Amino acid sequence: MTSFAIDTAAIAPAWKAFQVCLPVKIGTIASEREFKRVVKFMNGLLDVVGDDEDHELAGLLDVVGQFVEEYENAHHTIPDVAAPHDVLRFLLDQHGMKQTDLSAEIGGQSVVSDILNGRRTVNARQAKALGARFGVSAAAFL
Repeated sequence: MTSFAIDTAAIAPAWKAFQVCLPVKIGTIASEREFKRVVKFMNGLLDVVGDDEDHELAGLLDVVGQFVEEYENAHHTIPDVAAPHDVLRFLLDQHGMKQTDLSAEIGGQSVVSDILNGRRTVNARQAKALGARFGVSAAAFL
């Protein structure tokens, strides 16, 4: 096993400076209030990064997404589903909503129908809007 030296004298101040410039704490999410703030931050990152895996903030989005996913798995039970359209169908049922109720978020009843039937995928903007509407991570729809 190869070991490597960790320069904590250099890392600690850099980590502190990084955390100070962010609107949320990067780390394990401890409360529902903190979860909502981190999801809001993640959605803002999604606006900037979108689907660009080469974006300079893509790694930060991945890290934040992992903390959100960890909290959701522990506190927000969504059934194990195969696809984002199944998540959307589940949430519609849970909230007693119809396809037309999501026209503003997604772009019309026909678009909602196409997504629910797996003929169309949810884009980053729609995922953010759906996440906000249902109070879940936008990642549930991507």
